[in-house]
Amino acid sequence: MSSIRNVLFVMCDQLRADHLACYGHPYLKTPNIDALARRGVRFDRAFVQSGVCGPSRMSFYTGRYVSSHGATWNRVPLSIDELTLGEYLKDRQQRLALVGKSHVTPDRHGLERLHIEGDSELGVLLREGHFRLVDRYDGHHAEPDGGYARYLRERGYASADPWSDYVISAEDEHGRVVSGWHMRNVHLPARVAEADSETAYTTDQAIRFIEGHGDAPWVLHLSYVKPHWPYMAPAPYHNQYTLDQCLPLQRHPRELAAPHPVVTAYRQQEECANFMRKEVAHHVRPAYQGLISQLDAHLGRLWQTLETLGRWQDTLIIFTADHGDFLGDHWLGEKELFYDTVQRVPYIVYDPSPEANATRGQTNKQLIEAIDTVPTILEALDTPLPSHRLEGRSLLALTRDQALAQPWREAVFSELDYAYRQARLTLGRRPDECRAWMVRTDTWKYIHWEGYAPQLFDLQSDPEEFFDLGQEPGYESIRDGMRARLLDWLSHLKHRTTVSEAEVERGTNQYKNAGVFYGVW
Repeated sequence: MSSIRNVLFVMCDQLRADHLACYGHPYLKTPNIDALARRGVRFDRAFVQSGVCGPSRMSFYTGRYVSSHGATWNRVPLSIDELTLGEYLKDRQQRLALVGKSHVTPDRHGLERLHIEGDSELGVLLREGHFRLVDRYDGHHAEPDGGYARYLRERGYASADPWSDYVISAEDEHGRVVSGWHMRNVHLPARVAEADSETAYTTDQAIRFIEGHGDAPWVLHLSYVKPHWPYMAPAPYHNQYTLDQCLPLQRHPRELAAPHPVVTAYRQQEECANFMRKEVAHHVRPAYQGLISQLDAHLGRLWQTLETLGRWQDTLIIFTADHGDFLGDHWLGEKELFYDTVQRVPYIVYDPSPEANATRGQTNKQLIEAIDTVPTILEALDTPLPSHRLEGRSLLALTRDQALAQPWREAVFSELDYAYRQARLTLGRRPDECRAWMVRTDTWKYIHWEGYAPQLFDLQSDPEEFFDLGQEPGYESIRDGMRARLLDWLSHLKHRTTVSEAEVERGTNQYKNAGVFYGVW
């Protein structure tokens, strides 16, 4: 029986793997995240299933690829037919609690089809992806009726919309209130006090939840909205770093010579057009780093709570992000496209079990994916893994046996549906013509674009992914092999989800027992 009784699943929004000290950043201070890495295993090559918040998170929450669960974009609901971690835990009489962001969009058509009232107990669970809400806070737009807004008003921030007026606003040198929606202002301190900021508030909610459970078991998804835009940090984090303490821009003039049509269309979108300007990227990066240091400081408060309560002995901790942020790299802003800058994320697992003692503080180089999260949590809690649905694998074998003889997996996969983006209009594509799939191995990255030539990168000679070989002569066999690998992956996605493998085994060749005798002479 597992010694693990609790799970803390921490996710940051838009946090690059290379922006943590334990992942090699030479200046960014993240002592508490580094301490977690020393207690557990730091996975160096962890990849998400989409560079977009919604589809990436739905893969984290279901253990399934985007092509399987179907929530391909932020505005696309996860079908109520899809099972999430919360529903799996329900079968063992546990609830999955949420503090912070989930990005779950209600499947209103599915609820209406099944005549499920949206405000019923079942309807609320299905609307929220089977999270039990402690305090949901998505933090990318004004939520004037939410718990955080009410908290701010109680703290004296008198406003109908304190998020817009204080959290993402600042005062310039003339005393004028300016908005953090304009990146030119992110060098200024936010008008909200640090103790009342989003990161502080979210951490307070998590600590209150954990303390309130005493010795009763719990599973908590703590989901921070930072360092996602708006990149406004409260003092003193707004100016903690200078530009010379930031990573240099990763871009090459060759990338602008005959680029891929979809990448070209993305660079015409406002966020990319601005981040192509060096002064914009240089202005934003210090603030982005400040938000990360602030996150780390509050995680230190959380770690101390676990220490005080004795929870390090029985709590599995997973720390990760839903994707990265270009910040001007590759002449791009935001996320979405398939460069490692966005697709590779930090992933640290603290396994309190004695069997994991031999791997503590180690760095694991195996390829892992976001879909490995659900099976890892289920196995840690001695919950059966529904193999007919789950497409990931539990990582406990890696936390408890670093010397596995066989590679964990040979490739990772990611997807993009850009139908909602301006790039689609620029290219004149229909909404059903805007899909792309990536397959990445140790040595190659191949991207299949619907209706366009592929992209190919040699990750050994060009780890920065500056030189696209998608149409270069001499690489036909590589492209054919990677395309075949992608097709093989697509053919093995798990779509038969209404019966288990055991049920198929029991039902095989049983037609005569059911009174059916066809083909008999």
